[in-house]
Amino acid sequence: MKTLLAATVLMVAPIAAHAACAATDFAIQDVKVSAVGTGIATRLSVKGKLINNCASAAAAQVRIDAKDGTGNVLASKEGWPAGTTNLGPGQSVDFDLGRLLHYQSDMQSYSVSVVDVRAW
Repeated sequence: MKTLLAATVLMVAPIAAHAACAATDFAIQDVKVSAVGTGIATRLSVKGKLINNCASAAAAQVRIDAKDGTGNVLASKEGWPAGTTNLGPGQSVDFDLGRLLHYQSDMQSYSVSVVDVRAW
């Protein structure tokens, strides 16, 4: 019985440690949005910095919402700026996730947020 209890604790411990990191433990800074190119070759650039403020190493998924002048979402994409690499506490990674969105001339504002956290 003690062996079963110890095995269960060891299996659940990594899940409990992962639960300590949440989307709010990551910060997004220095976001710059621009349209690059002209005509049909125009692409969107959404650059920023993702920072891990969690006490343990983890990765974060970021969502970009492109909105029209009235706030309606025209396009939304998600990506992992660090890929499958965990960022250690205090570490950051620069990203440009604009290539995920096709530029539209009626895109007027953008929001960038952390939507998921995972330890790889």
